[in-house]
Amino acid sequence: MRRRLAALLIVPALALTATACGGDDNKKSDTDKADSASSSPKAEAAAPKPVDSASPMPEISGALGKQAKITVPKAEPSGKFVVHTLSQGDGAVVKKDDLVSMNFTGKVWKSGKDLGSSYQQGGSPQMITAGSKSVIPAFADALVGQKEGSRVLVVAPPAAGFGSQGNQQAGVTGTDTLVFAIDVGKVTPKMATGTQASIPSNLPQIKADKPEPATISVPKNDPPKKLVDQVLIQGKGAEVKSGKTVTMQYSGAAWKINEGKPKATLFDSSWNAGQPFTTVIGQGQVIPGWDKGLVGKHVGDRVLLVIPADQAYGKQAKGDTLPANSTLVFVVDILATS
Repeated sequence: MRRRLAALLIVPALALTATACGGDDNKKSDTDKADSASSSPKAEAAAPKPVDSASPMPEISGALGKQAKITVPKAEPSGKFVVHTLSQGDGAVVKKDDLVSMNFTGKVWKSGKDLGSSYQQGGSPQMITAGSKSVIPAFADALVGQKEGSRVLVVAPPAAGFGSQGNQQAGVTGTDTLVFAIDVGKVTPKMATGTQASIPSNLPQIKADKPEPATISVPKNDPPKKLVDQVLIQGKGAEVKSGKTVTMQYSGAAWKINEGKPKATLFDSSWNAGQPFTTVIGQGQVIPGWDKGLVGKHVGDRVLLVIPADQAYGKQAKGDTLPANSTLVFVVDILATS
């Protein structure tokens, strides 16, 4: 939920496309550019079925859990989509639609251009929905069937990467084959689980018991003038600290235009993007109400946020579902922090 209201795109470090609640267009590091490398291109040619090996093969060196070194052959790539397990972990098998963390190191085959690494300073593990159409196949398809703790070599022709249009921001052309070393992390719950606490009647009521956009019911009274950050489900995970990367599911609605309605019209939800939202928290990358309301919470928490306009978008209107001077209502499930 970055300031520019991205029912637009956000790009966490080389990974995914996610619909986010607004954001500043800050300059991005090389790692961020690489992260944008996983934005899913508009559908064109379908990605080929992955194979285990195809000559010639790049070489991957370096310790698991650290940035890999990728050595690309001088010969032309085969054109095949290669997903080759270099070392197999001993964790659970990643299934389609699982939410799983991963680290990556990437390179363009022909030019040798580095696409960065999530292990670099300022980077962080990426949360990917295995098999998701909103993430390039080089990541999404490569994770399906792998075990937690594995290191995987991926050779991705354009159809398994950014397609014929490439990715200008990441320095990838429409004919580039990409090479990745992927370290498979842990499968993570997609939503907060547990018994939801009762909510005072003068605050919005929340129903979020399925992996889909939440139902928000706004009461027929004026919104509170101060920030509300009520924990509805208490998680047992790590504390969310300022400056750390946080991955979450969220749904949001404007108070006034939904007042008294049993089901608010949402202006945004991460569930509609097919990927959870990842951002740095507490550092102005999101609206102040998120920074203030989520720092200090914990992984596994479900949080009701009611954010006055002066800690949200103020006098800016963001379309019919988010008028100017809106108090905002969010339900946020905190999935991970790093």
